Amino acid sequence: MTPTSPKIPYGGDYNPEQWPQEVWDEDHRLFTRAGIDTLTVGVFTWSVTQPAERIHDFTVLDRVLDRAGAEGRRVCLATGTAALPPWLAKKYPEVNRTDFEGRRHRYGQRHNFCPSSPAYLRLATAMAGRLAQRYGRHPVLLAWHVNNEYGGACYCDLCAEAFRGWLRERHGTLDALNQAWWTTFWSHRYTEWDQIEPPSALTEHWRGPDHTAFQGITLDYRRFMTDALLGCFTAEKEAIRAHDPATPVTTNLMGLYRPLDYHRWAPHLDFASWDNYPPLDAPPTRPALAHDLMRGLKNGVPFWLMEQTPSTTACRDVNPLRRPGELRLATWQAIAHGADAALYFQLRASRGACEKYHGAVIGHAGRGDTRVFREVVALGEELARLGGATLHARTPARTALLFDWDSWWALEISDGPSRPVRYADVVHAYYRAAREAGADVDVIPVTADLTPYDVVLAPVLHLIKDDLPERLTELARRGGTVLATFLTARADRHDRAFLADVPGPLAPLLGIRVDEWDARPQDVVQPVRMGESAYAARLVFEIVQPTGAEPVGTYGADFYAGTPAVTRHTVGAGEAWYVATALDQPGVDHVVRRVLARHDLIGPYAGQTAVETATRITPDGTGLLFLLHHATTTARLTAHAAATDLLTGERVDEGDSLTLGPLDVAVLRLHQTVRPRASGTPDLRRK
Repeated sequence: MTPTSPKIPYGGDYNPEQWPQEVWDEDHRLFTRAGIDTLTVGVFTWSVTQPAERIHDFTVLDRVLDRAGAEGRRVCLATGTAALPPWLAKKYPEVNRTDFEGRRHRYGQRHNFCPSSPAYLRLATAMAGRLAQRYGRHPVLLAWHVNNEYGGACYCDLCAEAFRGWLRERHGTLDALNQAWWTTFWSHRYTEWDQIEPPSALTEHWRGPDHTAFQGITLDYRRFMTDALLGCFTAEKEAIRAHDPATPVTTNLMGLYRPLDYHRWAPHLDFASWDNYPPLDAPPTRPALAHDLMRGLKNGVPFWLMEQTPSTTACRDVNPLRRPGELRLATWQAIAHGADAALYFQLRASRGACEKYHGAVIGHAGRGDTRVFREVVALGEELARLGGATLHARTPARTALLFDWDSWWALEISDGPSRPVRYADVVHAYYRAAREAGADVDVIPVTADLTPYDVVLAPVLHLIKDDLPERLTELARRGGTVLATFLTARADRHDRAFLADVPGPLAPLLGIRVDEWDARPQDVVQPVRMGESAYAARLVFEIVQPTGAEPVGTYGADFYAGTPAVTRHTVGAGEAWYVATALDQPGVDHVVRRVLARHDLIGPYAGQTAVETATRITPDGTGLLFLLHHATTTARLTAHAAATDLLTGERVDEGDSLTLGPLDVAVLRLHQTVRPRASGTPDLRRK
């Protein structure tokens, strides 16, 4: 279930409750100029709509929705439950969170509620229900937006009791729990459920949440907190459904956000949506990875770009401005990777508080002649010309990257072998290599169906669960390629080491044995030779004994010089590769391109390092090729198929020259049709 619209919804977060009527009038005039047709409203209105427990006042929302309808706009209506009103925290102090250090917070901030608080759950769901009862049939309603950017954790007594209940349901008995957590270590064996405490700075941790004595306890608490916050979402969704059975319901996620396992949330979202604020120094593939992760939550169904800044953020120590053209490029990148909406935070700049300097479509002076506003107008005009050409289009990827929150958590809370190894950085390195080689990539959970794929990348997949080894082996036997890396397959779902040679249940597939591993500081570099080239490796150096695999790359220093650092194992008609160390990006590129080349997955523009490509296939079989130029120079390409640029209307034939200016974009509708391949992946053929 996704929202229906004749074109990509364009707009963003709007907070008219902060402004008098005359400002609303000016806002809507400017919205019309910019082509803004969708407003996200009510995100932080709880203290307005419910100023006291037994008083509700929907006057402002009534006016906001009615005015949107009069202007021909649609609304994504939020439940407003992400920030408590002061009266609620005062009357029910248990709704205030207890932090990792054990301190009960007083009222303030946002995301400030305990997910186990009965008072919060009762009042939040009541608010969601009242809103659905009042607005569920309003003609402007496009989607429901529950809460906002769920996150954080609580360690209060209510959460401790809820955690114990969650553990009973998950493990069944204390004997099973003690076995899972390996509690005979350090005399931790539990004999009563009420002996169990949340893992905090007062119990199992030191130097912060990532330094834990018992990884099993911490791993389960992160799973529990994911489920506890998810329970708040599903409770509000159920309250909405009691009055509105049809309008799609979502909440805005945050991409590569470590605290919450979004794969556990995915079945409960009618459509995925997320807020794109990439790290300041991120290459273009970092937001691309997050887009593809969000698309993968719903098995490739398009998502909404719920927030992005039109110019600058405000929450960082340094907040650079988006240069001319960067907003357009970022928006088209999201659409290229599966976005069916392009929304901003925020439409009008707040006058006070912590986001008064956050970028906005309309600044404090309310001007319509600023550079940022002109860029928003121009982009709105492009999206209007595009119409619904990209809506509901899917991505025909034959390469998959396995992404696993359990492995992320387990890797980074482990004592040893190397704390500087960061899951997201390693995953990004392999994703970046595939994307820059021109391959479309699906970022999928470890439980996903692997049959559509020829290549599966599994970097630092620390935990191995269920039947994944068998499914990876089957993919290789039928001719596919599996690529795994160092610190993969080290432990089971409880983070207990396998009682077998490393890499545990993947050892037969990979054809190797790892008896030892060396870890060195970041500044220690080991050379790894592959063919005529040498690459740099850091952090972890696993010492590999082949048991059927052949060496592809070897270490060049220390006592393990000459031993395999990269291996390849023939399995049936396919292959399984293993990279035993943290190669630099050129080294990762070398390995990934060899894997992709075996399946003819190197794209025609792979040599153009600043040109990103992405493909989407519309429901009627039309192929759309996106060309995104991430440099301030000019790129000259050769068309590899006949197509029409949907942004300019220009036609190109195979062999024609294509020119992309600085930070430029082309959306090529290919003069081809799509027919299914026997393997389940799409095949582009000429009409």
